Amino acid sequence: MKEGLSFAAKVKEEICLSSWEDVQKRAILSSFIRINGYLKISSNRTMAELSTESAFIAKAIYQFIYDIYGIKVKFSYTRSSGLLKRVTYHIIIVDEAEDVLNDLGVDLLSGEMPDNPLISNDEYFASYLSGAFLASGSVNDPRSKNYHLEMSFVSNEYAKWISKRINKINGHMFSSKLIERRNKYVVYLKKGEEIASFLALIGAKSSCLDFEDVRITRDFINSSNRLSNIDMANMRKALNASKKQIDDINYYVEKVGWDNIKNEKLSILMHLRLDNPDASMNELSSLLSEELAATVSKSNINHLFRYIKEECERMKKDGK
Repeated sequence: MKEGLSFAAKVKEEICLSSWEDVQKRAILSSFIRINGYLKISSNRTMAELSTESAFIAKAIYQFIYDIYGIKVKFSYTRSSGLLKRVTYHIIIVDEAEDVLNDLGVDLLSGEMPDNPLISNDEYFASYLSGAFLASGSVNDPRSKNYHLEMSFVSNEYAKWISKRINKINGHMFSSKLIERRNKYVVYLKKGEEIASFLALIGAKSSCLDFEDVRITRDFINSSNRLSNIDMANMRKALNASKKQIDDINYYVEKVGWDNIKNEKLSILMHLRLDNPDASMNELSSLLSEELAATVSKSNINHLFRYIKEECERMKKDGK
């Protein structure tokens, strides 16, 4: 694939380069023409014109039509005015246009929902989605801030039908949503794992692997950052608790005196806290157990610190 292409363009290029059976090509053509095609009728002659801004897609659609129907189609392009000078490629089915549309189950006049054997099962519908993505799809680069894949349609009913069918595909857990944006109806996926699954479904397996590689790395980094932030928050919380304990110990000793503390366990714990201001409660539990040659639980240590705090509060209250 060419360097410098957007991720979405690489996905579409991979779809075009994939090996497709004839029935799959017909499903791709069916959705592509349904979305990007329109009829031209002149002098009792019906023509179907398809358009795309991608030369790669135009060549693939042109080839699919020739492979299946063996007919030659007209191929042209137009260039827009303005700074961007965008090129639009046109594939025009001149002869047998009505026969081709009927075979593909496409009705460009009524706009009714597709009802043909090309989408009778999930495997064929996956190919149908490949054509829909070629016609109107887009997907964010996985390196961007948000995961997002979408396909836009002119018809609200057609967009609803596409979204419902996507969410019913067996073996997948898609949760596509539908929104209206600038007079179009957009079916979209936002979850990274669903987008990766969708890319594989429509024949872009290499793009799926690239997407997953970036997504997993990115999610791992995000998880590591979250864990680091949690560790920092817990550390600050532990240090604040330690400072309050040390303040209570100093006040208690000032008022009572070391010699008047008859509880050996309490006295040793107070010394350990003063000597180890950064120690966690678990670490204090281990140190105190070692000093007493007996197991002292974390809850027991919490109880002793709570006793010191309550005594300090009582003495401060009595002093007032």
